[in-house]
Amino acid sequence: MNFAPQVETAEMSDAALDAVSGGLVAGGAGGLNLETPLGDVCADLLAVGSTDGLVAGGSIHAAAG
Repeated sequence: MNFAPQVETAEMSDAALDAVSGGLVAGGAGGLNLETPLGDVCADLLAVGSTDGLVAGGSIHAAAG
């Protein structure tokens, strides 16, 4: 006997999926990488807005050569 569970799938339109998940209003990301003989500097920035609110984050990393 095969006791594998049966799963039923359904197609959802993008509009229906946005209504369920809250949708993405706007988003953006950027980065900077500077390499010199003396060292490296990296920086990242991320911002995402949705109907639930805004999330932003950033990071910076520096290393001496």
